[in-house]
Amino acid sequence: MQTELSLIAPPVDGRQSPQASAIQRGVGRLLRAQGFAMVTELPLATGRRADVVGLGAGGELWIVEIKSSVEDFRVDRKWPDYRFFCDRLYFATHAAVPADIFPSDAGFILADAYGAELMREAPEHKLTGATRRAMLLRFAQAAAHRLHGLIDPEANGLL
Repeated sequence: MQTELSLIAPPVDGRQSPQASAIQRGVGRLLRAQGFAMVTELPLATGRRADVVGLGAGGELWIVEIKSSVEDFRVDRKWPDYRFFCDRLYFATHAAVPADIFPSDAGFILADAYGAELMREAPEHKLTGATRRAMLLRFAQAAAHRLHGLIDPEANGLL
């Protein structure tokens, strides 16, 4: 039995559709290939949750909003608020969703379970220092709590 921490996988998030999970996996591979670490379902100061937050080596923060269908995009109107919490905002979807439904002032990623391609770069809108610091702390604490939860699942009830 191997007990190396690198072999422990986080539990599957049951709130997502299989298609959204596949997109998330591909986005994760793209971000990792570009030198980003990522946290999924990161709670923001507004109480909303960002689908994916990527943290680059220079401290840049990207939010990737996953949309698995046209309807998913049409019913969700909270994504404009995410701009206040990132340097770049992206949408990610799969090939069956038409790219032209997504706003041109956000980046666009086409993904599946095996990878993703950055189809349109997002415009940069740098965060203020205070917001960046708050987001970095939120990111670090979420990642550390999740890692600790894998090591000691019973500790999750202590928060």
